[in-house]
Amino acid sequence: MAQLNSGVNQVNDPKFRDKWMRLAKGKNKGTLSLFLFLAPALLFYITFLLIPAIGGAYYSLTDWNGLSRSSNFVGISNYVEALRNDPDFLNSLWFTLKLTVVILIVQNVVALFLAVMIESRSRGKGLFRTVFFMPNMVSLIISAFMWYFIFVTVLPQLSEWAILTFLDQEWLGNPQTAFYSILIVSLWRGIGYMMIIYIAALQGVPKHLKEAAVIDGASAFQSFRNVTLPMIMHAITICLFLTLNEAFRIFDVVFALTGGGPGRSTQVIALNIYHEAFSGNYRFGYASAKAMILFFIVLVITVIQVSVMKRREIES
Repeated sequence: MAQLNSGVNQVNDPKFRDKWMRLAKGKNKGTLSLFLFLAPALLFYITFLLIPAIGGAYYSLTDWNGLSRSSNFVGISNYVEALRNDPDFLNSLWFTLKLTVVILIVQNVVALFLAVMIESRSRGKGLFRTVFFMPNMVSLIISAFMWYFIFVTVLPQLSEWAILTFLDQEWLGNPQTAFYSILIVSLWRGIGYMMIIYIAALQGVPKHLKEAAVIDGASAFQSFRNVTLPMIMHAITICLFLTLNEAFRIFDVVFALTGGGPGRSTQVIALNIYHEAFSGNYRFGYASAKAMILFFIVLVITVIQVSVMKRREIES
């Protein structure tokens, strides 16, 4: 009872109340400062990402042509048409999935291999990191046009003057070789970025764990598989997430190299949506429905990938 009375007296003490009022005002100031710092980015996000996304979801249910002020509500008929009656869209979906799987595997395996090789060196690390990361310093569309010149002009000349006949291919005019051309440019640009992330993760692996594995008689491969790999699983999760999103949304490389050709054999989903909306059809509502399908595909695959990899991180 005495303690209760002393607590009541303390609360009624003006000095005690003033102290808590100052603390509350300090917290409110901190919250206000945080909100003011976030407000510009939040405003840009709402204006240029959230509102257009909501608008795209709405227009996907209409027959809007992108110009008229009015449109008719058509429900899910755009989605039904895209998934059942549009072979070009289904072919572009299949091509995108095939390209994504190959890029996902090759890019991360090669990037991790290069990261391990560079980190195992005692000298020249900075030089190799710079050389492999340099493609990311060039605009993607400029890189694609540069590679277009290489495929069309440089490689045929090399095959003629250097007697490397296997280089004399229709790199962009044949569906099979066009796929590999797109793959080469995508990997050339993406591997260096993922390699930097893997290098950062490798540098965070405690050295005493590697030394303990060596003392226990583990080989270099066993040490990497049982010690290093579990410790960098968080970096693998990030790299897989980034690669999936970039591969599904690929547009610039295909647009600059092949334009989706020959025919529509190398048309990816993003390019199919672009042609539907801007290349004569002007079916913005239908193109929005295709974009929403792409969004849901990426969302489902990303959620599955992140959840599976997160469990691996916890287990490791």
